[in-house]
Amino acid sequence: MAPSSVLAVGFVLALFSLSFSTASAGIVETSFHVKNLTVNRLCQNQVITAANGSLPGPTLRVKEGDTVVVHVFNKSPYNLTIHWHGVFQTLTPWADGPEMVTQCPIRPGGNYTYRFNLSGQVGTLWWHAHSQWLRATVYGALVIRPRDGQKYPFVKPYREDTIILGEWWNANPIDVENAALTTGAAPVNSDAYTINGWPGDLFNSCRPSKIYKLDVVPGKTYLLRIINAALNAQFFFKIANHNLTVVGADAAYTNPFPTDVVVIGPGQTTDVLLTANQSPGLYYMAAHPYASAAGVPFNANTTTAILAYPKAKQSTPLLPVLPAFNDTPTAFRFSSNLTALVTSPFWSPVPKTVDENMLVTIGLGISACGTNQTCGGIFGQRMSANMNNHSFVFPTRMSLLEAAFRNVSGGVYTTDFPDQPPLTFDYTNVNNSFNQSLLMTPKLTSLKKLKFNATVQVVLQNTALIGVENHPMHLHGFNFYVLAQGFGNYDPINHPKNFNLVNPQERNTLGVPVGGWAAIRFRANNPGVWFIHCHLDVHLPWGLATAFYVENGGTPESTLPPPPAGFPQC
Repeated sequence: MAPSSVLAVGFVLALFSLSFSTASAGIVETSFHVKNLTVNRLCQNQVITAANGSLPGPTLRVKEGDTVVVHVFNKSPYNLTIHWHGVFQTLTPWADGPEMVTQCPIRPGGNYTYRFNLSGQVGTLWWHAHSQWLRATVYGALVIRPRDGQKYPFVKPYREDTIILGEWWNANPIDVENAALTTGAAPVNSDAYTINGWPGDLFNSCRPSKIYKLDVVPGKTYLLRIINAALNAQFFFKIANHNLTVVGADAAYTNPFPTDVVVIGPGQTTDVLLTANQSPGLYYMAAHPYASAAGVPFNANTTTAILAYPKAKQSTPLLPVLPAFNDTPTAFRFSSNLTALVTSPFWSPVPKTVDENMLVTIGLGISACGTNQTCGGIFGQRMSANMNNHSFVFPTRMSLLEAAFRNVSGGVYTTDFPDQPPLTFDYTNVNNSFNQSLLMTPKLTSLKKLKFNATVQVVLQNTALIGVENHPMHLHGFNFYVLAQGFGNYDPINHPKNFNLVNPQERNTLGVPVGGWAAIRFRANNPGVWFIHCHLDVHLPWGLATAFYVENGGTPESTLPPPPAGFPQC
């Protein structure tokens, strides 16, 4: 971001902070100008699409209860939407952002104003483009602090800092995605990973001085807000010689969880406390992939930043020992041991009765190549992905939300998404990986309709079709309770006996264990159309998605309002 832009955005945010310092809530208003930007990361100049001239884009700092107003001006050559990842969007689904789900895109040269409230959430969220692969470079943090008069339920940090993990291509990510979709094959892997936009000095970045650095004061405690903004990489993150304490995940407080490693999938956020209690020196903050899919090529590089104490004498930072790339036991131990802080003012007890009970298989497959075409997927077909053997297709003439609001579903979507997989088989048996009778998936735009305020339980069951992998599943519009996770096939008789109905972690994005399952539960108390999809962006255009259509509740407070003025049209 140019210095003038930094000052302008900082002045706006500071102005609103001062204006509403004595009020319970205020308005934070700013603008995003999204356009081409030339940057250099790995020895070459590259034109990217970026917001306000920076990578990452601007951080939005707000208080719980504030209303956010962001004017987005699309000066890029691509269609654009912005998704506010993890925001409930209560009665503001028109601001949620996924292209052709809640809105038509902002065309090049167009603009749209997103307006939404942030009540009931404190912690770290983020924002990103939700059109094609633009989120590779169009993303930033959304920091929500307690409103005036309220405090964190943990020791007050001396300072807060944001650590955003990303992914970098020495190419235009849109071209990378389009090339793969044209051939039906998997896209090429990224060339680097980044921390706050920089690969670090374990890469030949040609600019060794350009590495993110956090200066710390000995004895002080810091709140680090870790965000995984990568398209397709799940990460192990460590700081050499330092322990961390997890206190939040996806903007929901957790019971303090001590750890020396953080496992974080695309879309997830994790808040940790770090105490600067080591001898003066330089220490690497480092991340490399958790590569759960056996046999699938991946970028094995490590991205770094530096934690620096004053008067450090050595010139080379100490590098942490990261887990092995395929260390699933460490990944599972981390993700399954987080629990909710039930004394949080935002905690609601888990609903004990269930109105909608679903078993949903998730995984890869293939779809027909097409007449007179040559495809690079398995068996010469196109790579595909599905939920309950429905491979999601985005509508083209109207967004799902607008079609639902105007009651014109015909030709846009159906509401026949199944509660159970169409065929029962040994889901996680790798002997089924290339069983052609199981691989072919129909391309559909099918949704699941829900009554307002229904309690929904979904068991997300991984499959071993083509390959087993940890899938980070993201639900828009809600947090869900993670009741249990495990490996193998879900057992509807015995596994519910071990459900955590007391203090399960709340999330909006969960990595469903490789070769396993996860049981989640949420209350459908927000009318609208809410996307649920894999946050590995390689899998989204292949169809690993569906949506929940939550009906109106019959009162003004539970009825979807009309779209706002200036709503983009297809």
